[in-house]
Amino acid sequence: MAETSRTVRSTLRERTRAAMRDEVSEVAFRLFSEQGFDKTTVEQIAAEAGLSRTTFFRYFGTKEEVVLGKMSEFGPRIAAALAARPAEERCWQALRRSFDVITEPTADEPQPFLNLMRLLNDACALMTRQWEKTQGWHSLLVPEIARRLCDDSESTGDLRAHALVGAAISCLDAATDAWTASEGAAPLSELLDQAMGVLVEPVT
Repeated sequence: MAETSRTVRSTLRERTRAAMRDEVSEVAFRLFSEQGFDKTTVEQIAAEAGLSRTTFFRYFGTKEEVVLGKMSEFGPRIAAALAARPAEERCWQALRRSFDVITEPTADEPQPFLNLMRLLNDACALMTRQWEKTQGWHSLLVPEIARRLCDDSESTGDLRAHALVGAAISCLDAATDAWTASEGAAPLSELLDQAMGVLVEPVT
């Protein structure tokens, strides 16, 4: 009984924290849109959200984390989507479909993701951190692709899995850059299809 109560309290704290992070993020993105990332301070974000500067740092380690936190959310979701793809599906197609986690929401409501990408493009430091985040997706996606390859040689399978995942992420980056530059004129899903269509998967 006591264990159940602790679990409930822990879950409630996690939900409360997540809700507060979402609220602060919404305020921060509005300020970033109005006055730019560099000109927006932590103090301004905290004040608009009704928090002290100290409380802000309980939820976000830095101002950059407010933006990059949204990017980091995609990795586990893409990995889950990849793992859920049919076992008989080719690796390249499975990777493409796992990116629907990103492309499908932009079809219905492109502006939030456009705003996020503009922020990343406007700040060099954020671009570097974004690259680090997307590279971190490798560790989440490679094991599933390696499993699908079912290689006799573990090292060879891992090499091919790294190559496929790296190429797929590069295609996503290229499509996203083109989509952002065009202000979302063409659907991101179509641009990603074009980018990934340039490459042909050499393995089953």
